[in-house]
Amino acid sequence: MIELRNVTKAYPTRRGVNVVLNNISVQFPELANVGVVGRNGAGKSTLLRILSGAEKPDGGTVRHNSRVSWPIGFAGGFSASLTGKENSRFVARIYGADIHTVSQFAYEFSELGEYFDMPVRTYSSGMRARLAFALSMAIDFDVYLVDEVTAVGDSSFQRKCRQAFADRRNRSSVIIVSHDMRTIRSYCQSCLVLTHGSVRQFDSIDAAGQFYEACNNVQFSVERGAQHA
Repeated sequence: MIELRNVTKAYPTRRGVNVVLNNISVQFPELANVGVVGRNGAGKSTLLRILSGAEKPDGGTVRHNSRVSWPIGFAGGFSASLTGKENSRFVARIYGADIHTVSQFAYEFSELGEYFDMPVRTYSSGMRARLAFALSMAIDFDVYLVDEVTAVGDSSFQRKCRQAFADRRNRSSVIIVSHDMRTIRSYCQSCLVLTHGSVRQFDSIDAAGQFYEACNNVQFSVERGAQHA
């Protein structure tokens, strides 16, 4: 289980402090696929980074007794001077996984060919995404964090990604953030709605969708009114 208690996160902007997460408390149960939905800028990706440990909250605590992935598809943690193989071996050592198994899986799954032995700085953004997704699938986690459902590579590679992702969901928990309720309905059994720094938790996807739509309609009315003011 993952638990957030009174978590706050804010960022300075030209217009002042933007409080993205305002004293939120929520529990993510074990072996459950949970969606997190919100408009662009609502704090979804920030929440995912905090859950993964990649970013610390300004206040509050994050507790978990699970093996949690980094956000799937996130390639920002690679060392550009190392090769794909060297990055794979480094990640395997960090997570205590078998180095050869992880490296071999990443090589075969990513389909990078000879580029696997070249520095990551020579990769295109798509090649980095392939390596990142392959490494995410190479290590068994109790909880997989997904920032949207990343479409990586051509249609054949995307099918392979979806299948690998489906296999992991059968034995692990998944937390998916998105701004699209269709994605949440496809993958999740419950849902959180992030809005104005606060969070509402719903056991029903339909109830979450209705609340999210109502929030969007209110926000649209406010923005439209401001434009005509």
